[in-house]
Amino acid sequence: MYHFYQPTNIVAQNAAMYDLLANYYKYLDPQRHIYYYQLHFMCMQQLCQLQAQQQLYRHFEENRNYYRATAKVRVLHASPDAPAVDVYVNGEKTFDNMTYYQISPYLEIPAGSYEVEIYPAGQTTNPVLSQTIEVGADQNYTVAASDRLNNIQLVPVVDTTDIPRNKSKVRFLHISPNTPAVDIAVQDGDILFENISFGNASDYIEVDPGRVTLEVRKAGTNEVILTLRNTNLRANEAYTITAIGIYEGRPRLEALILEP
Repeated sequence: MYHFYQPTNIVAQNAAMYDLLANYYKYLDPQRHIYYYQLHFMCMQQLCQLQAQQQLYRHFEENRNYYRATAKVRVLHASPDAPAVDVYVNGEKTFDNMTYYQISPYLEIPAGSYEVEIYPAGQTTNPVLSQTIEVGADQNYTVAASDRLNNIQLVPVVDTTDIPRNKSKVRFLHISPNTPAVDIAVQDGDILFENISFGNASDYIEVDPGRVTLEVRKAGTNEVILTLRNTNLRANEAYTITAIGIYEGRPRLEALILEP
């Protein structure tokens, strides 16, 4: 009796055998002819399916890297006293001569674990940082090189691409090494984010698009240490308001607004 899910060569042999039997009984026994013809037809159907599956499998094998789950990653140089740097990922130079305040474009890479090394630009010995990061499939990341040079570290955050229609999303990322924990509020309005300390990011919140003046305050107080005047939050965009620099020092504390 015919069985499904047999290897391709067996299915092909059975198809040929049932074709011979169908032709043999074509005039001798019409019922057997029809029976073997149906088995031959079933074998040919499965043979076509198996061949298509094998072609698809070969296509995926030949294009494994293309179909592998990926993430998008960009790097922000936010270490206030670090020189221009080269960024190496798994031993390969990926971004070169990045200066303070500079952010790279997104780079699409396979999801997984990566060893990131940062060197002063043009050098390949004694990295100022060596750190492993993990990136998940179908996620976008901003990886900030933050803190002072003698304690430089990577702060990875996931960037949203999920924005409700005709709305904006905003969050706050604190990577100013000597700035205390802060609250972020609308001037003469509500507090949006509370008690965000160095190295941490708030969750995104959904807001109506428009222009707004924001204040960065010492957490739990009304003392404003940074004002973001007339900040334009456009519809269908996501923003990361990033505190970088040195509080009451140089380079000065300021806000870098990243999209998304």
